[in-house]
This record gives sequence, structure tokens and C-alpha cells, in this order.
Amino acid sequence: MNKKENQAKIYRVITYVILIFLAVISIVPFYNMIIGCTHDNAALSTSFQILPGSHLADNYRRLQDNVNIWRGLANSVFLSVTYTVISTYIGALTAFGFAKYRFRGNKILFWIVLATMMLPGQLGIIGYFQEMNELKLLDNYIAILMPSFATPVMVYWIRQYIDAYVPNELLESARIDGCNEFIIFNCIIFPIIIPGVATQAIFTFVSCWNSYVQPSILLFSQEKFTLPILVQQMQGVYKTDYGVIYLGVTLSVIPILILFIFCSKMILKSTMAGAVKG
Repeated sequence: MNKKENQAKIYRVITYVILIFLAVISIVPFYNMIIGCTHDNAALSTSFQILPGSHLADNYRRLQDNVNIWRGLANSVFLSVTYTVISTYIGALTAFGFAKYRFRGNKILFWIVLATMMLPGQLGIIGYFQEMNELKLLDNYIAILMPSFATPVMVYWIRQYIDAYVPNELLESARIDGCNEFIIFNCIIFPIIIPGVATQAIFTFVSCWNSYVQPSILLFSQEKFTLPILVQQMQGVYKTDYGVIYLGVTLSVIPILILFIFCSKMILKSTMAGAVKG
């Protein structure tokens, strides 16, 4: 018994050492990015900086002189929040239809939705650009938001969540009480699946926030540019001014880090859905 306990302790120590090592590897790039925005270009060009510097205000001043970073931040917040709200609600409504309604072609349509997940979105960007050009929607946020009405990943994930957590008897009881289908979804189903919806909302928000290719192709006006486009522009404007580039990247990453810190428990709870039954 003692031998088994000693082996268990050794395995536990080895596991903690490996996890700590992986955590350090994951944290160092973020730490380097945050520390880098407080140093000038000369210091960053010579060696790896461990302690904060005193050039944060100078870097911020140069950043503001050439790039309207706060306008880009506001544009990214607006697009990401709007895209996420539309995508999660319509995706949840579609998933509810696939999960709880039996109609001809249900499985075929769902497999078609899954098949679209296998195709990279970049393959259709030329056709989508031409379509938006015909609709006169280029340089318009509507062109960015339109894909949010059909997100196959959202439909697939939430359908699995509904199958795991929403019994058919609940719907039958609501119909007997006289509820129509939209009341059932909005007042009964949606509150139950909020953990799954919230998890996908987080991932959708992050994906939209980090999106670069589509906004850079569809938007032309400087005042409509999102944060990733402005960060990319900084690399052309400042070239080797690493302190300013680090500052711009830090401002674009901090909202995502805050989001994950506050929502990590919800993500873990949702990813474990259906793993334990009883």
C-alpha cells in the first residue's frame, strides 16, 4: 500500500511539473508582449526584457498620432457583439428545429450543414465579394454581419446540447398548456441551453474579434477599420518600432483575455455537458 501511495505521489509531482512547464510556455509570450509595450525600440532590439520600462506614454503618443486605435477598438466591439448576438440566437433557433422537429429531409439538411464546416471560408471570399458588390454593400458593416445568419458550428454544437438537456416531455407539457413554438423556445428552451449558447458565443466573439481577411477585403474606409486591420497597418507604418507594435497588439488582446478569465468556468461546464449521466 505504501509503495502504491509513493508511486501515486511521484506521478502527481511529475504531472504538476509538466503542467507548470506548459503554463510557463503559454504565459511567457503574453508577458513579453505586455512588458514590450513599456520599452523603447532600442531596448527591445538588444535583449529580452523582463522588467517593465518607462516608455509606455511615449509609445502610446506615437500610436495615437498615426492610428486611431480607439476608433478601431469601438468598431471591433460593435461588430463582434452584433455578430455574436445574431449568430447565437439564430443558430440556437435552427438547432432547436433540427433537434426537436421531425420532418422530411431533417437528417439530409443537417448533414449538409455539417458538410459546410469542412470548407474553409476563404474559398468563397471572391464570390462573396462579387455578391456584396452587386448588392452595393461593399464598405458596409452589413457585409460583415450577413454570414452571422448561418453559422454551422453554432447549429451543430447547440443541437448536441439540446439533445442532452432538453427532454421531449418538456415540450409536450408546454404545448398542452397552450404555448406556441416561439414562446416555448424563448421562455423555456433558451434559458435551459444558456451555458451551451454562452460558450459558443465566447468562441464566436473571439473569432469575429480576430477576423482580418474578410474585413480587410470588404471595408475600405479608414474610420470603419477594425482593430486587427489597424494592428497590421502599424507594422507597415512603424516597421521596426516594436514598442508601438507591442502596445497595439496588447490593446487588441486584453479584451479577449478578460473575457476568457470571467467565462472560463462556463466554458468548462458546457464542454462537460453529457459526459456524466445519472
